[in-house]
Formats: sequence, structure tokens, C-alpha cells
Amino acid sequence: MIGLLGGTFDPIHYGHLRTALDVQQELVLSEMRLIPLSDPPHRPAPSSTPEQRLALLQIAIADEPRLTIDDRELKRGGKSYTVDTLLSLKAEQPDETLCLLLGSDAFNGFHLWHQPEQILELAHLVVMQRPGEPDPLHYHDRLTHLADDLRAKTAGLILPMAVTQLEISATRIRQMIKQGHSPRYLLPDAVLDEITRQKLYHSA
Repeated sequence: MIGLLGGTFDPIHYGHLRTALDVQQELVLSEMRLIPLSDPPHRPAPSSTPEQRLALLQIAIADEPRLTIDDRELKRGGKSYTVDTLLSLKAEQPDETLCLLLGSDAFNGFHLWHQPEQILELAHLVVMQRPGEPDPLHYHDRLTHLADDLRAKTAGLILPMAVTQLEISATRIRQMIKQGHSPRYLLPDAVLDEITRQKLYHSA
């Protein structure tokens, strides 16, 4: 099984990295791919360039072999629709089981996404939650609490999973940098060093 975590990663921080690693280890995934979005359809465009965000991602996971980067959405350009990415992945690896990671807030709006039913035909969903958080509100007929169920079926199930909750916001990191405050300990030092070197977000 391959895990997929999409995001603008503007910039990548420990909230992204820790949860991705939590899921990779809990589900024993063969890969956990971080997929930077080109142009997210439901939020403002990133303030840094695709090349800058990709470089920060590469720096962030340089010493973590369990996490990899998939840059197909940056190469494709245009609006980043999840269904297009899943179709592309399935065309390359038709027999692979895909697990799309979503935060619980994102999942609550999943029914409003572009072609949500087709997404569920292509992948399982892993809904990352705070410990003790109740089950998701939608798609109760697809819920499972057994990770093994994801291996028994190629797509269409929804697995709630408690993960380490780090209340870190990329927006807040950008604001701190613009205000001249240090966001150290919210993201890897090497990533912060590169942000400082390039003077990213200083006028965000």
C-alpha cells in the first residue's frame, strides 16, 4: 500500500511530517508520498513558487527514507484535483492500493470535492484525527476501524486514525517570519535555514 499526503507545504513543517510518519508506521506502508499541490482549487495560491516549495520538501525529508516526494502535480500545473492525481497513479501502478490521507476538517468537506465518488473508487481514505475524536460524520457505510480491511479491498474504505496532533500552521509560520519572529522548533532547522537564506515569506 502507498500513502499519499497532498498539500501546498508552504512551508513544510513538523505537523505534516509527524502525521505522515505516524500513518506510514501504523499501516506499514511500502511508501508514503508527499505530493505538493500546484494550484489548490479551494484555497489561495501558495505564496512561494513550486520550485521553492519542492526544494524545502527535499531538505525536510533528506534523512528520512520512509517519506518520499511525488511532484507530478507541480509538473502537470493548473488546478490540482486529487482525482486526476489518483488516475495518473493508477495508470502507472494499476494493482497498487492507494491510501489518501486527510485531516478530519478536510474530510468534513470531502463530499464537496471534485468527483468524490470517483476518488473513493480509486483509493481508501485515512482520516487523521485527534486522539478521542469521534468518527467522521459522512460515509458511515464505508467506515472501518481495521487496518487489515484496507489490504483486503483495493479502494473505497475510510479508516479513522488517531495521530500525533501538533497545532502548527503554515500560515502562522509565514506570519511570524514576516513579523521578524523566529518559527524555530515548528519546522526542521534545515528548512528554516533555507527559508532564511532565500528570504522567503519576509513580505508574505
